[in-house]
Amino acid sequence: MRILSNFTSKSMVLPDIKNIINNCISGKAISIEDGVALWQQAGLSELMAAADFVRKKMHPDSRVGWIIDRNVNITNVCISMCRFCNFCRTAKDPEAYILKPEDYRSRIEELFALGGDQLLLQGGMHPELGLDFYKDLFSALKQEYPSLKLHALGPPEIVHIAKKEKLEVVDVLRQLISSGLDSLPGAGAEILSDRVRHQLSPAKCTTQEWLDVMRHAHRLGMITSATMMFGHIETIEERIQHLLYLRDVQSEKPANAGGFLSFIPWPFQDEHTQLREKYGVQNKVSAQEYIRMIAITRLILFNIPNIQASWLTVGKETAQLCLHAGANDFGSIMIEERVVAVAGAHHRFDAEGIQQAITEAGFIPARRNQGFEYFDDFKKTTATDTN
Repeated sequence: MRILSNFTSKSMVLPDIKNIINNCISGKAISIEDGVALWQQAGLSELMAAADFVRKKMHPDSRVGWIIDRNVNITNVCISMCRFCNFCRTAKDPEAYILKPEDYRSRIEELFALGGDQLLLQGGMHPELGLDFYKDLFSALKQEYPSLKLHALGPPEIVHIAKKEKLEVVDVLRQLISSGLDSLPGAGAEILSDRVRHQLSPAKCTTQEWLDVMRHAHRLGMITSATMMFGHIETIEERIQHLLYLRDVQSEKPANAGGFLSFIPWPFQDEHTQLREKYGVQNKVSAQEYIRMIAITRLILFNIPNIQASWLTVGKETAQLCLHAGANDFGSIMIEERVVAVAGAHHRFDAEGIQQAITEAGFIPARRNQGFEYFDDFKKTTATDTN
């Protein structure tokens, strides 16, 4: 693979950045070489202006989405033991837990009281929890709270369950959907490169497995999201390839399927992680680099409608600038987020604060659901949701 930064000979032809940007604005699929050229040679202001143009073309009404949902970790036991995660525990650890039914009730009732209706349920690859556990959990939650939306698990957990049960991924997804699963988060993507995954999380699903879970989910009519955790051991080429994989999977979805509704990139949070303390890998992603990532993301992912700025990991001011660089969503107020918080993500918003931050950036805050359907009035819908 060519490394564009190695162009030193005057006889070599440098890529035409203006032409690449124009192709992106026109909704054309660019190559990995073109994506790397954008990263290495385009000016930040140039990228921001182009991405902002695309954003306005896709979302001309100046709305910026936000959502009230709650992150709940079903368990902290995970056999993956990723080197960037200091939340997970082994099954024999004294701090290991699996939530009980009553643990969900108080969380759900508080979520409803705050005007939300969705649980982001994440756990891990627990060695003992099989398909029946998740089916029973989802069915019980939906029976007690029929209006609750379950945005749950992720490709690594789906693959883990399928292997444990000796089932095909599509069969696991069908059974979970029948039990109440509404949508699938893009968890566990990190960087979609097997070189990186082998070093950071060798027990997790491969790149191909992650992408195939999403392919099956889209064919079954599920809406999903996609993510990227960057700023550790990956190369720029691997970042760009990650985006191209997502673009290509989205292009394969059935015409009537939503597929990936959003993409959320965030920088690796390194506090107290094995990756930092044992291997010396630190998060060195600057505000400028994060904004560049958002802008290039918006230019490359022409078929994924929404780009979310991760205020949780980069802070209010950087996230606000991202709204002028292609992002059109601010995500959740993140009730009870625990995984990246223990690795150094300490920023917080309540409903009032997230709306104020969006307004300060010059946009209109618009509360939405996971399907990116917008509510006209937050106070009105809050009153309705809590009845």
